[in-house]
Amino acid sequence: MAIPPRTPSPPPSWSRSVTETVRGSHQFTVRGYSLAKGMGPGRYLASDVFAVGGYHWAVYLYPDGKNAEDNSNYVSVFVALASDGIDVRALFELTLLDQSGRGCHKVHSHFDRSLKFGPYTLKYRGSMWGYKRFYKRTLLEESDFLKNDCLVMNCTVGVVKNRIETPKDIQIHVPRSDMGRCFKELLSRCIGCDITFEVRDEKVRAHKWILAARSPVFKAQFFGPIGKPDLHTVVVEDVEPVVFKAMVNFIYADELPSIPELAGSASTWTSTVVVQHLLAAADRYGLVRLRILCESKLCDELTPETVATTLALAEQHHCAELKSACLKFIALRGNLGGTSFCLECEIYYMLVFFYRTHRITVHLYIKREGDKPKGPYKAEILPKEQKGKEKQHKKKEQDQGSRCLRTQPHSYTICLLYAALCVLLKVLRN
Repeated sequence: MAIPPRTPSPPPSWSRSVTETVRGSHQFTVRGYSLAKGMGPGRYLASDVFAVGGYHWAVYLYPDGKNAEDNSNYVSVFVALASDGIDVRALFELTLLDQSGRGCHKVHSHFDRSLKFGPYTLKYRGSMWGYKRFYKRTLLEESDFLKNDCLVMNCTVGVVKNRIETPKDIQIHVPRSDMGRCFKELLSRCIGCDITFEVRDEKVRAHKWILAARSPVFKAQFFGPIGKPDLHTVVVEDVEPVVFKAMVNFIYADELPSIPELAGSASTWTSTVVVQHLLAAADRYGLVRLRILCESKLCDELTPETVATTLALAEQHHCAELKSACLKFIALRGNLGGTSFCLECEIYYMLVFFYRTHRITVHLYIKREGDKPKGPYKAEILPKEQKGKEKQHKKKEQDQGSRCLRTQPHSYTICLLYAALCVLLKVLRN
């Protein structure tokens, strides 16, 4: 007997209660305040009616107080419900504006206390919220709130509304954008390509206007004041073909290409090396988003073997966040605790290896006994040497049982900074 197919169960029902405030403000100006004095307690000046949250409201100013018994020496201010309504819940704020320009306003706010006291409920038309003793009359008349016999007040009302959200029965699915796929198809099929890049032994074809739209460098090269719009061939140096292709693909698709595939096409490269080269290319052509994506990828893949080269790259291309991540990685003992001392020496050698000029050479002698450091780290700043003297330093290295590290740093300051990092390593290890 055949088993009938199971009817798919309907999705679980759900609903959501959303409570929020609908805010609105009204500015009430009282001119000729002195003429309103003496009108007597309980008498008021009313603003025009204004609408907030489906209800009408008005501001009432009592120059001689709301009643004589409690507050005849104070100015009273209230907000009143001016339309029909039952149990209207709202929050209020009354602000007496400082007219000196210093911004020292007198604020009475119900919004700041809503978590403690909750909204105020107005039972019926004419219900009020406010302050019988809003401000002492004698102080008000001597303050910057009263200028040229004029008072300015701002009233903010937040009506509490509640609604129920439920799933919609009828929906139209909107597919994700396929703009990147369409542009990549133009690139892969060379439809309308008008520029060819010669990268080593390979040629990469593309569209000038797409490159210019994404890269300020390409924009200046093709359409800038000294650009060449009729250029058809560009020779690219110092960028590997696999890296340049990946960068062009990003320009068209706005997504990071498959790093393992790129590393596989360059047999001697690891994925980290590919991303490092891609970051350098992104910085060269002004592709900020690609550079940040590469920074994030390198940060996720930091290891004792890669942190040195990544730190040097971050310094060279001014990647502040990536540099900070590398230094934090080095400062954590656990990150280097499982590596041999020789590897740690190599790491700090690489920290200065990438800074090259023709001015000076750095030698770092790291004294050790077996696999354990012995004695302080030592960094010497020496003048650049001739090739004939290299043997002398190799002999010195062998005699001292230490590594002789040579590079041409960017400046004495950088050299000293990285020498200080070597000392930091010793402190962290101890």
